[in-house]
Amino acid sequence: MRWIGFFWMGCLGVMQTCEMVAEVTLAQIFTDHMVLQRNQPIKVWGQAEADESIRVSLADQSFHTRANSEGKWLVELAPLEAGGPHQLTVAGQNQITLEDVLVGEVWICSGQSNMEMGVAHVDRAEEAIGEASFPGIRLFTVDKATSLSPRDRWDNDPSWVACSPETLAQGGWGGFSATAYFFGRALHQSLGIPIGLIHASWGGTLCEAWTSAEGLRELPDFAPAVESVQRLAEEMETGRFNFEGQMQDWWQQNDPGDRQRGNWANPDIDTSQWTTMDVPGHWEKAGLEGFDGIVWFRKVITLPDDWQGENLILHLGPIDDADTTFVNGMEVGTTDFWMAGRTYPIQANWFKAGMNTVSVRVLDTGGDGGFYGAPDQLRLENPERKQSLSLAGNWQYRVARSARDWSPLPQRPDNNPNVTTVLYNAMLAPIIPFTIRGAIWYQGESNAGRAYQYRSLFPAMIRDWRQQWQQGDFPFGFVQLANFTAPQSDPGESSWAELREAQSMALSEPNTGQAVIIDIGDAADIHPRNKQDVGARLALWAKSEVYHQNLVYSGPTYRSMQIEGNRIRLTFDHTGSGLRAGRTSAASNQPLRSFAIAGKDRQFVWAEARIDGASIVVSSKEIEEPVAVRYAWADNPEGCNLYNQEGLPASPFRTDDWPGITVGGR
Repeated sequence: MRWIGFFWMGCLGVMQTCEMVAEVTLAQIFTDHMVLQRNQPIKVWGQAEADESIRVSLADQSFHTRANSEGKWLVELAPLEAGGPHQLTVAGQNQITLEDVLVGEVWICSGQSNMEMGVAHVDRAEEAIGEASFPGIRLFTVDKATSLSPRDRWDNDPSWVACSPETLAQGGWGGFSATAYFFGRALHQSLGIPIGLIHASWGGTLCEAWTSAEGLRELPDFAPAVESVQRLAEEMETGRFNFEGQMQDWWQQNDPGDRQRGNWANPDIDTSQWTTMDVPGHWEKAGLEGFDGIVWFRKVITLPDDWQGENLILHLGPIDDADTTFVNGMEVGTTDFWMAGRTYPIQANWFKAGMNTVSVRVLDTGGDGGFYGAPDQLRLENPERKQSLSLAGNWQYRVARSARDWSPLPQRPDNNPNVTTVLYNAMLAPIIPFTIRGAIWYQGESNAGRAYQYRSLFPAMIRDWRQQWQQGDFPFGFVQLANFTAPQSDPGESSWAELREAQSMALSEPNTGQAVIIDIGDAADIHPRNKQDVGARLALWAKSEVYHQNLVYSGPTYRSMQIEGNRIRLTFDHTGSGLRAGRTSAASNQPLRSFAIAGKDRQFVWAEARIDGASIVVSSKEIEEPVAVRYAWADNPEGCNLYNQEGLPASPFRTDDWPGITVGGR
């Protein structure tokens, strides 16, 4: 497609007035090689001069409209059957012709890093890329961006491309989204029609950043943040914005360790009441389970005498979410993005010979918190001598304030993706009202510390997208969190289990589906490499529930329980051809694992579980009067192995509704 912009006419001399005439333009989602949604009205829109006459033609259709007083125009074309290629022509004062336009099924693919993760990083990547010659699959990637208010354009001009080994491997974090591609490939091979995949994701991001202001206002937890963002947008427009001043005031109000209050960065303060923690490692695993808020860390190090007066570099690895770092009471740096490694140059003489204090104020707004890099990432480096002092190991720490008790954080206008509404505004709003079939979503890790809140937030986002698109309750499929981190030796509480439960609760929204992947995660990697099964399980849901194919698309889901003396009988939906222990029939003779049972004292112990026809009977010799059962209730429920005969895993569940560890997370 040729470039469409603005041009000048009548400029015949430097003193002569020039009149600007706007050419007709299309919204940026419309490019050569695109896919339009079949069997639904096709909305086409763009910009032109006010009141300009515009004609849009596609296949055997031709529609006329006029731009409004602001130069905006929109037409709605009649539905088309799958097929192509077609030409899409828009004519006003100028003419735009798009070539190789297909009609088929269009899906939005969004979320955080596990949706963003490209095909080049997955298992059998070379094979998958080499076999990706699918001209009927079209790919469109939205670049990362933030905005305090909804936008109708992106800063760049993305374009649709036909899927090939070359285009699949281009751009982003290892190429096009692996989850989206494997989902689209399965649909294309099953339906035999064109598939359009619109990929818009950003690693480490929060659900509320992908939700509009209108969608969040219904939630009391987020209404103040929405108002804060809107005030900020107004301040930016009027030049009254002063983020540094706002943050300084916020720290003074909310942090008892701030330099204007307790000054916990002062190396001479009394720390006899501080606790110790091994660093690195998320603090949830080291004594602060379920905690979000402000924590100060402190370590005393001894500088070699011959390093005094030399320029040094302080490395702290990534910190979740934000830090302010001090050396001997002097601030040396601050970073507010959880995935960024901290590297702070230290001026000569800031460290002195002998004892020195490094203090780090960490602010965690949700999910895991604290230092989480590798031990060798925490070090004090002398680049001239090519030597380093390790900072890993024992640090003192003190909790300053819980996130439950602080006032709303000031929002900043830079490229921070975890500000309420900013990703919806910048990345999704320019797509709307493009006609789609539905959406797939892979997110939740960043909201795990606020899993109870996610029970209302996630459904609100789904409803919001549907309201914004004005296409009814379009299909919305999502991926439940995989297993991750070291397995627990004993039954216990889990923020990730609570987040999975919140995700499953969203199935109460109409036309939703969930892909369970509790069996294909990686204890050591939050980005499991098996994305082929992820895409395939999403596609099973779509093929069954959206395209009405007769197949089993879900593993067992908990339905009910019945206490029978010293045991509990469980029944399930989505049992398919029957229950079994193991993904394959070859493993079906092994015992069921990851079941726990509790009495009235709410203390869970591992249980024996056996399949009894269409139900499961759970018991333990330690529990004479059981009242509740949990299955796969852990960050990483090692060995959980309840499947149906079709090889689809059971969703983790619990029969109780006892308050969890994220109840108060805000």
